[in-house]
Formats: sequence, C-alpha cells, structure tokens
Amino acid sequence: PQVSGVARPARPPPRQRRRSVVLLCAPRCCAGAAAHCSSQAWGVAEAMPPRGELRVLNVAEKPSVAREITKQLGGAGAEVRQSGRGIFVSEFPYTLRQTPCRMVVTAIRGHMLDLEFAAEYKGWSSHPPSVLFQAPLHRITSPDASDLERNLGQLARQCKWLVLWLDCDREGEAIAFEVLEVCQRAAAGRLQVFRAVFSALTRADLVRACETLRDPDRRLADAVEARQEIDLRAGAAFTRWMTLRYQAMFPELSQQPLSFGPCQFPTLGFVVERWLRIQRFVREPFWSIKLEADKAGQAVRFTWKR
Repeated sequence: PQVSGVARPARPPPRQRRRSVVLLCAPRCCAGAAAHCSSQAWGVAEAMPPRGELRVLNVAEKPSVAREITKQLGGAGAEVRQSGRGIFVSEFPYTLRQTPCRMVVTAIRGHMLDLEFAAEYKGWSSHPPSVLFQAPLHRITSPDASDLERNLGQLARQCKWLVLWLDCDREGEAIAFEVLEVCQRAAAGRLQVFRAVFSALTRADLVRACETLRDPDRRLADAVEARQEIDLRAGAAFTRWMTLRYQAMFPELSQQPLSFGPCQFPTLGFVVERWLRIQRFVREPFWSIKLEADKAGQAVRFTWKR
C-alpha cells in the first residue's frame, strides 16, 4: 500500500505462537475419556519402569508363598502393595543369574484356565453323548481369575524375565504353563521364562532355587491336561447318557441329574466299603492288662510302651 506517494514495506505475517495442550484425566473419567483410560484400572496407574532396568516377574501359586518369597529374599527393603481386590504385589532389588534386577512378586490362586466344550455342544439334546469324546475343546479364563489375569498382564508388560514359583508337582507345572500363556500373550511373547524348583520356604531353599533355575517341563503339564480332558469328556458323556436314560424311565428323577466322574466312583467305593464294614461289625469281648504298684502308700501306674 502507498501513502502520500511513499511505498510502505509490507508487514511481516504475524508470528505463530506454539501452544501446548496438556490433558489431565481426573479419576472420575467422563464417558468420552473412558476409552483413553480403559487400559488402567480404577486407582491403579500402570507406571512404566525406568528405561534399561531389568525387571523380573515372579509368580507364586498362592499369596502366602509370595509373601514368604518377599520376606526371605527382599527383607526390609521390599515394597509391598495391593493391586486390585487383595492381589499381592511386592518389589525389591536382587541379583539373579549374576544380573542386578528389580524383582516383582505376585501370586495367583491355583488354576486360571477352564477346559470346556464349544458352544454348539453344550446343549444336551443337540448331539448324542458319544459325540463328546471327539468334540472340540478350548480353554477360557476362569470367571474368578479374571482379576488375576489383568494383574499378570499389566506386570508382564513391564518385565523382561518371568520366574514361575508354582508348586513342584504335575499340577503345579500345569498351572505354571497357564501363567506362562497369560503373561506371554500380554508381553507379545518377549519374556524369558524360568522355573524355580524348591521344597521349602526357608531363605536357603529360596536362594538355592534362584541359583538353579531351569526350563518349565512341558511333559508334566501335558500329563495333567490329558487327565483333565479325559475327566471332562468321560464325565460329561456318561452324565448326559445316564441322566437322559433314567429320567425317561423313572419320573421321580426328572429334576435330578445323575452325575458321573472318573474320581467320583472310586471315592464312592471307599465310602461304601467303610459303611459296610461298620454295618457288619460284630462286638466281641476283649481284655487288657493294667499294672499298678503300691510303694510307700503311693500308687504307681504303668503304661504300655508304643
């Protein structure tokens, strides 16, 4: 533009100011922010550990074992907190496999996964009972273990190693692989997995277990899973067959299923055998010898050495 014949230089464009926006999410999230906060449980922040720190997730079969591991290996330096509904979680520094690390200890409550038939085989009248011996099976998280699964997933994403402190028997090995499956799924399969073998919760035994970590034994877990599958298939098939057969023959059984289980019949046999022994018992007279001596007016009774 020109004024009085003199050209004015053009004004530079206004300077763009950089503005920073900080979003603060209050504990009581609104519905619009729910998706943003869905990865964090109410009151539990999934804080990421310092970069480069080796964190080791230790999973015990029950909270009492997790507390003892924390007490014996962590000592006074252990930090204990609760995650969710009474789920035990602790942290403490330690040296594992000659590597300084941060031990994260938590626990489950036995089996986490249930074995069940596909949905189309759950109806008793949809297929004959014999089909259940070949029907497909799949594993789902037990309803009372969903909070444990969330806790393991959150901790597994923060750790690089996984140490399984489950009971040292076949059942414990099977539960160890359930924990392994849940944690590896949450951590995208990047966890390095170890199995701790111990027979007592003393400091000496726990330290020895840390020094002799091994791989989990897939064969022991397969043995348990095979037994679980046989129990489910045989129990479901015979329960349906007996119930449908005898309910049609005896109206008084119309509202009562007849249950069959590979473990129920041997147990029932023990109970019946004991009951029959009691019923057949015939009383017979018997005698016992009691010895008592009188010395200086004081009675001394003798007893049999067992």
